[in-house]
Amino acid sequence: MIRDINEVTVPDSKIVQDAQGIVHEYGNELIWNHSNRVYLFGEVKGIQDKLKYDKELLYITALFHDLGLTNQYSSDDLRFEVDGANAVRQFLETYNYDERDLQLAWDSIALHTTLGVAEHKENNVALLYHGVGMDVMGDNWNQYSDEIRKAVVDKFPRGNFKHDVIRAFYDGFKHKPETTFGNIKSDVIKYFEPEYPQNNFCSCILRSNWDH
Repeated sequence: MIRDINEVTVPDSKIVQDAQGIVHEYGNELIWNHSNRVYLFGEVKGIQDKLKYDKELLYITALFHDLGLTNQYSSDDLRFEVDGANAVRQFLETYNYDERDLQLAWDSIALHTTLGVAEHKENNVALLYHGVGMDVMGDNWNQYSDEIRKAVVDKFPRGNFKHDVIRAFYDGFKHKPETTFGNIKSDVIKYFEPEYPQNNFCSCILRSNWDH
């Protein structure tokens, strides 16, 4: 188990610096700190589990994974995860990434809230998912040493993260609550709008045009 944060490095290429610039321009302190914690937790797991993955791509997808919540990248009718995935693809295309890596980056962000699926995908996808899960919900808490948890938060403070991130989710897709149907973000809509008439899978079946 890693105990020294100095064993974890952050890529520092030109493309990484450009990606950081986008987060600073269109994101906010909450997204910046959260995204960097997500990368560090994902990277620690990757090192501890001796996995093979693209470190630079992991960091870039961590930086972009919540940009779908921002005014710059939020669409009118797509899940915020897809907005972020589209944003990272568009960004990476300008640096001539090959199609495999473009798809890997897209999948990483599009699936980062998809429980039961993302952890079984490629290592880059799984590590972003694990980093998000650790920072948001404390998943796999005991796989991280006390020293690492403290060092990550000292470097990128949480502040009032628990409540602030729930609010940020809501603000990011309250104009398109229907996009949360069938995924965990529907809980966010219900949290702020208890009377919102959420769709129901069984109702979709029963109300279909089929006779029986």
